[in-house]
Amino acid sequence: MRKNSIKNTRVNEEVYRVLCEVIRELKDPRVDPMCSVVSVQVSPDLKTAKAYISVLGSDEHLDETIAGLKSSAGFIRREIAHKLNLRNTPEFTFIPDQSIRYGVDMIHKINEVSENLHSEENGEENE
Repeated sequence: MRKNSIKNTRVNEEVYRVLCEVIRELKDPRVDPMCSVVSVQVSPDLKTAKAYISVLGSDEHLDETIAGLKSSAGFIRREIAHKLNLRNTPEFTFIPDQSIRYGVDMIHKINEVSENLHSEENGEENE
């Protein structure tokens, strides 16, 4: 199976969907309720998977969530094996993802610049 094949894309989407469900069911207090799975990349041989995790909050919450997910990796793998019929159930590597925070920061900066431009235009018109 090639890396960008249709089959691999479908496997990535299904593992993503089931992983989101399993994470919501976790009872580990370290896993933040505002945790979201950004994407999942399963290797072509189905032995490993990278799950990109984002948390709305501070870096401490993200670190605690990643630690909780790592300690629950066996449970997560078993639940995915029960819900998906794959030849191999991948071992997960949880990677912190900052893309959502980066997007929010960029939106704030764009709004700041547009407000400054708008206030400068209004200031020039009053003179």
